[in-house]
Amino acid sequence: MSSTDHLADRAARAKKIIAAPENFKVCEGCESIVTMRVASCPNCHGYRFDEAPERVIGQAELLASRPQQSVTAQDLS
Repeated sequence: MSSTDHLADRAARAKKIIAAPENFKVCEGCESIVTMRVASCPNCHGYRFDEAPERVIGQAELLASRPQQSVTAQDLS
């Protein structure tokens, strides 16, 4: 996947999150965006989250504007 494709994919995911921020929360450990149904972050195993829609939208916009910087479980498989 090229850098341009990667950023386009991140922008598409951010658009879905911004459309329904009440379905997501931001991990306070690693700042990943996760669904409301998780009890711990799949990336850092943190358990503290910010559920404010404004925070979710802001974080989605930030993450969509730059390449991925964290290592996720998907990267390791």
